[in-house]
Amino acid sequence: MKLPRRNFLHLAAGAAALPAMSRVAMAQAYPTRPVRLIAPFAPGGATDLVARLMGQWLSERFGQQFIVENRPGAGGNIGTETVVRAPADGYTLLVAGLNDAINATLYDKLNFIFLRDIAPVASIVTFPLVMVVPPPFPPKTVPEFIAYAKSNTVKINMASAGSGTPNHMAGELFKMMTGVNMVHVPYRGAGPALIGMLGRQVDVMFATTAATVEYIKAGKLRALAVTTATRSAALPEVVPVADFVPGYEASFWAGIGAPRGTSAAIIDTLNREINAALVDVKVTSRFDEFGGLVLPGSPADFGKFIADETEKWGKVVKFAGIKAD
Repeated sequence: MKLPRRNFLHLAAGAAALPAMSRVAMAQAYPTRPVRLIAPFAPGGATDLVARLMGQWLSERFGQQFIVENRPGAGGNIGTETVVRAPADGYTLLVAGLNDAINATLYDKLNFIFLRDIAPVASIVTFPLVMVVPPPFPPKTVPEFIAYAKSNTVKINMASAGSGTPNHMAGELFKMMTGVNMVHVPYRGAGPALIGMLGRQVDVMFATTAATVEYIKAGKLRALAVTTATRSAALPEVVPVADFVPGYEASFWAGIGAPRGTSAAIIDTLNREINAALVDVKVTSRFDEFGGLVLPGSPADFGKFIADETEKWGKVVKFAGIKAD
């Protein structure tokens, strides 16, 4: 049957509109069942904090449960791969972070390429680290520390939660930019590393504010500087490393990612609700406790941020010759 030209054009236009209409319908209906939010580290850390805050917020906003699943192991790679292998339907999401940017170069053989296989949804927050030393340690400022380390009369031991962890990488960036030498002493986690610091078995650590702020206030650790470009609300009296080492910046950050191929409509819906959280005082006040700075933005903004961080830390990994344990 031959259709009149007007009818044919009308049907063709309707057919072309179907994909767009289905995307809109999908976004409006999403989610119709619980969503898994994969946190690739054990409970209790900064990643877990972000996951539970966002899980609660999104559950309330959507009227569906966003269930946090902790999948620790291999520096976060086990949790990330869980999301990479999941269906691209918006029902399995990743709390992505600095570990993903580091691991892209740190590990020689991964079963995925993070920048290719995870679609950026939304950046959430960045947390400072703090350069701490035991109170008897002679240097009291970053310039004094650099001079002391370059004197060649002492060996400075730097604690970390393990090779390739954010506090290790912050220390390696400091070494790269200042030319000082510090002997890396990896522990099995941040808790044991802090015990080593408190016991004066090691000399310096680039630790999270969440883990150290009470020790600093109690005088059990001395803060030399924070690693963000500006001062932290959690430690407002502590200067940034960048005041003495121009361009230095190292932060723990977190955001949400989804499997590659997830609908743009679903990603945009999630991005909108996450950005709404970042101006809500119930959420921001929790981040403020640890000096967190919220990072609102589009999926494209988050994608560029991840790419920049991956390039930056890749250079540090290569400079230090670090290999995954």
